[in-house]
Amino acid sequence: MNSHIDEYTDFMKNTKHKSTNTVESYTRDVAKYITYLGELGITEIESTTRTTVLSYMVALKKCGRAASTLSRTLASIRSFYSFLKDSGFIDSDPTNALVAPHVTKKPPHVLSNADVELLLSQPKPTDNKGIRDKAMLEVLYATGIRVSELIGLNIEDVNLAMGYIRCHNNKSERVIPMGSKAVDSLRVYIGAVRERMIRAQDENALFVNCSGGRISRQGFWKIIKQYQESSGINTDITPHSLRHSFAAHLIENGADLQSLKTMMGHADISSTQVYTCFLDEKIRSVYQKAHPRAV
Repeated sequence: MNSHIDEYTDFMKNTKHKSTNTVESYTRDVAKYITYLGELGITEIESTTRTTVLSYMVALKKCGRAASTLSRTLASIRSFYSFLKDSGFIDSDPTNALVAPHVTKKPPHVLSNADVELLLSQPKPTDNKGIRDKAMLEVLYATGIRVSELIGLNIEDVNLAMGYIRCHNNKSERVIPMGSKAVDSLRVYIGAVRERMIRAQDENALFVNCSGGRISRQGFWKIIKQYQESSGINTDITPHSLRHSFAAHLIENGADLQSLKTMMGHADISSTQVYTCFLDEKIRSVYQKAHPRAV
């Protein structure tokens, strides 16, 4: 069955063109399912049934897995079986008609304006690393791009004169405007620091690590945690916190959903609509402050 996993992974990468994170997540879920089948003594995927899949989901639930984890796992397994059926490896899909657990969506974790300002003030422009880190944080908050998109930026993706970046992934490309603070931070980094940090003149990565190569996801994660600690902000901050904060603050200040959807790179407007809860909160706050009989 392991050969099926390899073929499935290749299919997800090269045919479906899924993101690296999606491929890794789905492959990991499927591999755990295959391990479970081995523990049951099932060596042929054709021998699995609807009951087999259900028993695995029950086992995960008994282990305390959250509804969101169960839902994602079932989606991964369903995708795997769909691939096997379409490829002719199995005759029927045992996941047909299986319903994923209901997941109650929590509001996105958003930083206050004050906390964002505090976080962005942490990198000090006294050395190459501080100038680079300032530029990275400013760009992340100014554009709301994903951390994978941030570290994937190349030098040619930046237009300082027009004040935008070109962000691209496996599926699409979009142009996102930046405010003056992000542009200024990038101008300093590109003009005075990047040339001193790169390892080779043909390096095209916009943001590089101290060894001169493209900075990694893990490397940027450590940067965020470093500045969270120095800021004294008690709430947990991740790269995605700044993406959520970008969206929420735009909505609070009057941005429309369609424009936000484009900037965020969402495939479906439903992904963007989650941020309307912050608009509801703002309207409620305005009402309570303005209506004479609100309190």
